[in-house]
Amino acid sequence: MNSTLKLEAPWKDVKELLKEVNPDLTDLDLQYTPGQEEALIEHLATKMHRSKEHIKQWIESVSYNRGKAS
Repeated sequence: MNSTLKLEAPWKDVKELLKEVNPDLTDLDLQYTPGQEEALIEHLATKMHRSKEHIKQWIESVSYNRGKAS
């Protein structure tokens, strides 16, 4: 899996949208450093009991749709 995230909005905005869609996520859960996508995706996959591919697609979908995806 290519873990590079294709975001349509700045991470700060995407992070807030992800927290709106899933209120269980915290700022700590969503710590992200460019180039460290794999660590973020692995953490969220573990926390949310989803596959890494699902998490990557979910983040990109929320970014693209500005929070309308779930």
